Amino acid sequence: MITAILAIDQGTTNSKAVLVSTEGEILARGSAPVGISHPQPGWVEQDPLRIWQSVQEAIAECLDAGPPVDVLGIAISNQRESVTIWDAESGKPLGPVVSWQCRRSAPVCADLNAAGHSSRVQALTGLPIDPMFPGPKMKWLLDRAPSSRTIRLGTVDAWLIHCLTDGATHACDASNAARSQLYDLNRRTWSDELCDLFGVPKAALPEVHDSASDFGATRNVPGLRDGIPIAAAVGDSHAALFGHGAFSPGDGKVTFGTGSSIMTTLPRFIAPEHGITTTIAWSINGVPTYAFEGNILVSASALPWMAEILGLPDVQALVDLAATAAPGGPGFVPAFVGLGAPYWQADARALFAGITFNTTRAQMARAVTDSMAFQVHDVFKAMSAQSPAPLGRLYADGGPSKNTFLMQCVADTLDHAVIQSDAPEASALGAAYLAGLSLGVWSDLDAVAALPRSRTTLLPLASDASVRLRVWQDAIFRSTVPVTSTMGE
Repeated sequence: MITAILAIDQGTTNSKAVLVSTEGEILARGSAPVGISHPQPGWVEQDPLRIWQSVQEAIAECLDAGPPVDVLGIAISNQRESVTIWDAESGKPLGPVVSWQCRRSAPVCADLNAAGHSSRVQALTGLPIDPMFPGPKMKWLLDRAPSSRTIRLGTVDAWLIHCLTDGATHACDASNAARSQLYDLNRRTWSDELCDLFGVPKAALPEVHDSASDFGATRNVPGLRDGIPIAAAVGDSHAALFGHGAFSPGDGKVTFGTGSSIMTTLPRFIAPEHGITTTIAWSINGVPTYAFEGNILVSASALPWMAEILGLPDVQALVDLAATAAPGGPGFVPAFVGLGAPYWQADARALFAGITFNTTRAQMARAVTDSMAFQVHDVFKAMSAQSPAPLGRLYADGGPSKNTFLMQCVADTLDHAVIQSDAPEASALGAAYLAGLSLGVWSDLDAVAALPRSRTTLLPLASDASVRLRVWQDAIFRSTVPVTSTMGE
């Protein structure tokens, strides 16, 4: 019987399961939708039980679609910065999953920044105080949870590990801990100082393991035998970087999805500047690999929004229309929930700038598609300014990365080659490779780097990208300038 690793990739909009052979090939796939709710403007949350159910559905579909296999181990990649709370004994959720997109903690973050805590928090965690990150969201959950003797808090990987082990393990990996704003990156431990600042009891937090590690074994999971080791857990963006084999300092990737993550590998910990963050990319054998990262809050999710407004049938029709746009046109900033890196403006607003009577539908479509590339450009520029080595190979993954027009726009805007991956499951593969290291399937990083991958390199072409960038920069300025009301004057 074939042996394989079962990789779970739990994302914002759906959960995926992928069977990966010990030769690194994808044998089968499964997926299930999750669902998102917006109970108030700027609030984004999910049902933790639905997330777990969707994972089970994805696993069942994947196993049914593939050949008979002996599941050697399980790997998890997960949406990051989303957090939830549950009772350890009953396993019952005590609140929703508060999404990474959620802005409900914006007032608390504003107060902490005004009180002068920003520089200290960033020195310890590599992260700015922003509603994206879990610390203040955990406090929000704690304040509204029913009383419980055994509260557990965690990111989505910790919740899934709890579910897969039937409550036997409360753990997360170093990459997810590094995004919590409660974890000291240098000491690599939960920080008493940060837990006190954000009002989070350290006892409720999971144990932090290496990304390739023993997270317990399956118990009472429908469709899976008991005792399968959970051999890896890692944040989805970090998993994609690992899946590409971006192991040399300066190598990086862009993951395109609801939002986007740009990440480049570092030779050591470097305190971030210029609006980017520093994080642990992964940890193996007690040794962390660090990375710069820039998080874009809204990326490809602006495309279906614009397609609907323009009366187009789908996103592909929007992209096709954008490709026909004449030079010129407006700029568009997709700040529907504020702006992330490198601006970190929670109050920024979405807008078109520079619309005239001559503006066409195609130009408006192009402004929206361009916004994906321009946001990457701004993060890439900030990273280049601080990177100790020239930025090297740049991989692209996520659904939009399969569209050559969109990726050519990125290459032209950056004036840097972009490497498309033919496998959209970069996060699942990266998690599977980490599990394979943990289980001894592959001996080291060289063996992982040597695994077969199908790729296409897009070189930058001559274009009017510099002109479009100037329009974008004007739109960014307008988006981030506070509105001053003159009503009643």
